Amino acid sequence: MTSPVVSIAYHSGFGHTAVLAEAVRAGAADAGAEVHLIKVDQITDEQWQTLDASDAIVFGSPTYMGTASGAFHAFAEATSKRWFGQDWKDKLAAGFTNSASKSGDKLHTLQFFQTLAAQHGMTWVNLGLLPGWNASTASENDLNRLGFFSGAAAQTNNDQGPEGVHKADIATAGHLGRRIAETARVFAQGRAAA
Repeated sequence: MTSPVVSIAYHSGFGHTAVLAEAVRAGAADAGAEVHLIKVDQITDEQWQTLDASDAIVFGSPTYMGTASGAFHAFAEATSKRWFGQDWKDKLAAGFTNSASKSGDKLHTLQFFQTLAAQHGMTWVNLGLLPGWNASTASENDLNRLGFFSGAAAQTNNDQGPEGVHKADIATAGHLGRRIAETARVFAQGRAAA
């Protein structure tokens, strides 16, 4: 059986989200996927074709002013060409985001990704983790320390660069990468058996 193809379509304004994209890539690759990192603000025709040929697309963006970045919104609008033909129908989708605040309205960004995926007829893959760091015996180093279910969410202090992305958030993004690759493999096996 061939490896699932996972593409990570993301925008990173200051490098923090790029750290998470790399963690998603590493997690998916560790799970046996062929993985492509695609910066949506520099996307080429060849990369559009890569997205079209992918089994799963993971969306990533910082959360700015309560939603995905302007660059990611421009990419989302450009996907309308794929929407008309339902070119991404039945692909898997997932998402990740980062902001400086613990909440920072990151849920809205993940919901924006979910709606984009739904409009394309894609199937959303959630994080699949219980929340961490929510008991007196828990730690800020737990996976899913911020307690998001829809996707991987990270918090980085606004006075730190990419090196300040929390290790637990990087590990959570890696978990998301593994989960999307493993889910893509299961879906491919189901299609082959049908």
